[in-house]
Order: sequence, then C-alpha cells, then structure tokens
Amino acid sequence: MNNFGNIMKQAKKMQERIGQMQQELETRTIDAQAGGGMVKVVVNGKFEIVSLKIEKDVVNPEDIEMLQDLIVAAVNEGIRKAQEMASAEMAKITGGMNIPGM
Repeated sequence: MNNFGNIMKQAKKMQERIGQMQQELETRTIDAQAGGGMVKVVVNGKFEIVSLKIEKDVVNPEDIEMLQDLIVAAVNEGIRKAQEMASAEMAKITGGMNIPGM
C-alpha cells in the first residue's frame, strides 16, 4: 500500500508541475512569418495570436487572396511552433510519457 501512496504523491507533484508549466506557457511567445517577413505573427503558449503585423507593400487590393494566404500561412506556422514548444516543455515534466488530454 505504501508503494501506491508514493505513486499518488508523484502523480500529484507531476500535476502541480504541469499546472505551473501551463501558466508559464501563457507568457511565452513564438514568432512566425510568411512571405519573406511581409506578414508576421506572434503566438503565445495558449495558441492565441498576440500580434499580427502586415507590411504595407504586401497589401494589393487587386490580389487580396495572396494576402489572405500569407496570413493563414503565418498563423499556422505560429501555432505549429507554439505546439512544439508546449510539447517540448511537457516532455520535460512527463519524461516523454504521452498523457491523454495534455
């Protein structure tokens, strides 16, 4: 029974560390860009867009589709990088164990 108690203590400690990591990720950001830097996005560890910058040279009313594509590409890249950052931090805590829902 003592072994079970130790497992529960370790699980609680890991849960606390995960909570701390999630709070820390809210303050960390990732920069991403598309179109050679014409569209830049900053995404936080909660996968929220913090800022979006579009250079005026890329704004062409005759080709709005290109601008839309660049925005989508920059946002997707930012989210991908933020997911990688979160996964790397989670792996540090869990030792690489895949915990469902985390």
